[in-house]
Amino acid sequence: WCTADIGWITGHSYIVYGPLLNGATTVMFEGVPSYPDFGRFWEVVQKHKVNQFYTAPTAIRALAKESVNWVKKHDLSSLKVLGSVGEPINEEAWNWYNENVGNNECPIVDTWWQTETGGILISPLPNITKTKPAFATLPLPGVQPCLMDENKNELLGNNVSGSLCIKFPWPSVARTIWGNHQRYLETYFSAYPGYYFTGDGALRDEDGFYRITGRMDDVIIVSGHNLGTAPIEEAINEHENIAESAIVGYPHDIKGNALYGYVIVKNKPNNEDEAINLRKDINALITKQVGAIAKLDKIQFVSGLPKTRSGKIMRRILRKIAEGDVSNLGDTSTLLNPEIVDEIQNGKI
Repeated sequence: WCTADIGWITGHSYIVYGPLLNGATTVMFEGVPSYPDFGRFWEVVQKHKVNQFYTAPTAIRALAKESVNWVKKHDLSSLKVLGSVGEPINEEAWNWYNENVGNNECPIVDTWWQTETGGILISPLPNITKTKPAFATLPLPGVQPCLMDENKNELLGNNVSGSLCIKFPWPSVARTIWGNHQRYLETYFSAYPGYYFTGDGALRDEDGFYRITGRMDDVIIVSGHNLGTAPIEEAINEHENIAESAIVGYPHDIKGNALYGYVIVKNKPNNEDEAINLRKDINALITKQVGAIAKLDKIQFVSGLPKTRSGKIMRRILRKIAEGDVSNLGDTSTLLNPEIVDEIQNGKI
């Protein structure tokens, strides 16, 4: 049973095509894991004697916050393999999943892949590969990942981290973008010429195991969904009282990442009620233009954004402020408007 939305690559591959091509029985589920109660997933596992269960870290984290009795009251003895997909899984969620759902007897297959890869590329082989919390472990046979440094050189050996790339083609690699082959080349093969660039960062530990650390560009994974910042900012900026905005991600216990918006308003809200209404209007615009998944968890009204002299927004600084890590913001003296950093930190407009 794969719990993904059927419209996503994981959904149609592992709910429909994959199981049926292999002559397996597959579960199709419409709903959410919290309705009518937080035991919904485990009720379905018990009822249909599910033996392979594939879900996202977001769902695991959400269920782990509830009473473990929701799990314990159901018979999960049919389970043989547990899967994780969509975003990096943190150690706490991995251990909860392992202990309470798998009863320390089901290997956790932490799968790394992308829509563009056409299938899983890095993953433990159940009951063969040694598993390690939060690690996707090793590439599948024939897949040749590598890590690249900022100078576009391959990082050799273990205990290194960098940009995750693939050295050679594999059977299911995307071959183009419909109607725009140049965009395909620029997106996947220009950053590191001769290599497929995944857009993800990763580390390789002393065992040669890979751990995915997240996106390296302005794409933020929220609840397993890849959200580009540009469409969200465009939606916000349509509001008549908004001059400019910048979106960054920050760690969230349930979603993995949540969205933090820094918004330059033309007319400052006069009171808290006006501020609340403006925040609601912003999220309504985002929901209409992009989707409810892209709504902002936090919105801070600011008078400006930290920019380089060429006009580039310094998102690195905004991320650190959103994360509450302001101990080392780096050199801000070269910014066009260094004073804005203190203003944003102080939360004053």
